[in-house]
Amino acid sequence: MDEMNTKQRTIKSEVVISGIGLHTGKSVTLTLRPAPENHWFKFRRIDLEGQPIVSVDADNVSDTSRGTTISENGASVSTIEHLMAALVGLQVDNVLIDLDGPEVPILDGSSSIFVQKISEVGFVEQDADRDFYEIKENIHYSEPERKVEIVGMPLDGYRLTCMIDFNSPVLGSQHASISSIDEFEREISSSRTFCFLHELEMLVNNNLIKGGDLSNAIVIVDKEVSHEELDKLQKLFNKKVTVADEGILDNIQLRYQNEPARHKLLDMIGDLALVGRPIKGHIMAARPGHAANVAFAKRIKNQIRREKSKKKINTYDIHAKPVYDTVDIMKILPHRQPFLMVDKILELSETHVVGLKNVTINEDLFMGHFPGAPVFPGVLQIEAMAQTGGILVLNTVPDPENWLTLFLKIENARFKNQVHPGDTIVFSCELLEPIRRGIARMKGVGMVGEKIVSEAELMAQIVKVK
Repeated sequence: MDEMNTKQRTIKSEVVISGIGLHTGKSVTLTLRPAPENHWFKFRRIDLEGQPIVSVDADNVSDTSRGTTISENGASVSTIEHLMAALVGLQVDNVLIDLDGPEVPILDGSSSIFVQKISEVGFVEQDADRDFYEIKENIHYSEPERKVEIVGMPLDGYRLTCMIDFNSPVLGSQHASISSIDEFEREISSSRTFCFLHELEMLVNNNLIKGGDLSNAIVIVDKEVSHEELDKLQKLFNKKVTVADEGILDNIQLRYQNEPARHKLLDMIGDLALVGRPIKGHIMAARPGHAANVAFAKRIKNQIRREKSKKKINTYDIHAKPVYDTVDIMKILPHRQPFLMVDKILELSETHVVGLKNVTINEDLFMGHFPGAPVFPGVLQIEAMAQTGGILVLNTVPDPENWLTLFLKIENARFKNQVHPGDTIVFSCELLEPIRRGIARMKGVGMVGEKIVSEAELMAQIVKVK
């Protein structure tokens, strides 16, 4: 699987796109502008007094009946999903979108023109890491009465699978999938929106789709059509129309046999931008629509909130009398200078340990590790974390001086902020399960002040040496 970008990025310069709003029929111009790190996607309604900002966020969704509409600060923006899909599909993280009307232009009914125009100006990589939401355990959403089901599963990447089934003899059931987000441009972006002929008539009669011109939607003919109806459509859209063999109005050719399913997948990618962060996971959906996509995005946001509230950061009094000082630690751990990485143990129980490392410029490693801009290496942070965890594991035997702690595995190591000379790193390690046969699995977190600098899941074993 191709790797996702790890750094945030924005666009190199402005992108200006004009077109017609599908439902309002109004001409509109949008201007995509580069935006700073951690900005995500925001619309600015430049045609309204005060130029109110509308953030792309599941909590701001106000309507999903005909596309996705968001509202905030007394302003709203409709039909955002095709533009959002283009941004997510191109792995862009930060854009400000100036809009001089209430609706994003429909263009050809897909994302391809957005993708093409954005790709033409190119991208700028930013310093900040991408703030992925990684699905850690399955997240479900279902609407049994409409047979809608969406599930998000853990995956190191972004994969989407979509199935549609409208009980239509013409459409039948269709599938579409991409195994990584970089397939979006090639496989999904040009798939156009679709509707059934009976819906089209209802929309026209209700004075909607004023911007529809039959070149930006696939019209699926799911019933016998009289010459009178075809004449009426011809007058309405100023185009000669007949029914093609595939059961669609022959105003346009299908780009793919399963174009409707691919377009539903496109909508899903666009709507899940409402989570407010790039996602890592495998999303599988049966019969999704805008309302279900938005409900699923809200479910992910709730999960993010729950995880945040759990991550209440403990702070420790680094000046309190330690459980073990350096001399005590040397009686337990076999490490010595320059490889003893723990100066104090602040807390110790059967399931957790908190240790402390003072980082000073007079450590030998800084002579060779970026001497002009000294940074304490991530790999040594993991070593210090492991030594702290070693104290926890050795605490289970009566004669720790006769045992060694050996690494078996390191997983999910992340380095979030740099550590410099003068910093004090506080490492906390917590058992993920009881120690069995001398093997311990623990989650370690290193902090400087209230900032997490590193974290990892460690597996270690103690072995007797004497």
